[in-house]
Amino acid sequence: MKKVLAKSLLFLSIFSFSLQAMCQEVNIYFIRHGKTMFNTTGQVQGWSDTPLTEKGIHQAKQAGKGLENVEFIGAYSSDMGRARATAKLILAENKHQPTPVLIDMMELREWGYGGYEGRDDAELWTPLFEEKNIEFKKDWSTWEDLTKAMTDEEMANAIAANDKTGTAENYHAIVERLKMGVLDIITQTEAQGGGNVLAVSHGSAIPTILTIFTPDEYHGESIDNVSLTILNYKDGKFTLKTIGDTKYLQNK
Repeated sequence: MKKVLAKSLLFLSIFSFSLQAMCQEVNIYFIRHGKTMFNTTGQVQGWSDTPLTEKGIHQAKQAGKGLENVEFIGAYSSDMGRARATAKLILAENKHQPTPVLIDMMELREWGYGGYEGRDDAELWTPLFEEKNIEFKKDWSTWEDLTKAMTDEEMANAIAANDKTGTAENYHAIVERLKMGVLDIITQTEAQGGGNVLAVSHGSAIPTILTIFTPDEYHGESIDNVSLTILNYKDGKFTLKTIGDTKYLQNK
């Protein structure tokens, strides 16, 4: 009788653990960093870094206010200073204490633009626009035209091919790095029982992540500075819940 009872308890324990694992849910709150100096001056900013402007700091604080009631069990950031600064400003506004320790992740970095880093945006982008007979404009008003004519993979590979230093990332390298980062976040969050996590990244990195994990749901929507994008993971499936939301920046 004792053996039967022990086996029953073991079965119930395993079943309960399996059920708990199946029910784990992860919501990754992706935020693009606030506006920076290079965002303002129109210079290429990938793995290079410039500080947040006053506007960028204000944006990050607004984002923090907008998310102040969200309980984060984890917080991650690209290891770029602009992303870390944005994450810290957001967490400082959160009402749930203690806030989680911020973890830097190289995997969440922006695309690496190699020899184009710090140079004028036009030097990098004009050849790609011209290839598709589209005029490059510094206000990015023709960007949507390029995205319709050229995939992210074609863009990244063209940049890598054009980079005379040979140090720009190709699309495969970008995808593998970002995929590793997101899966690592999910693994760490599941180990804590699931929940909401903050992840501050970049304007090209976040769209690439969405293309990797939710290709049928992401259609090239804009990811502006400090916009919110929520990626949900449950039972092995990814779902896009929010894309590029900036409502907490309106009228403030």
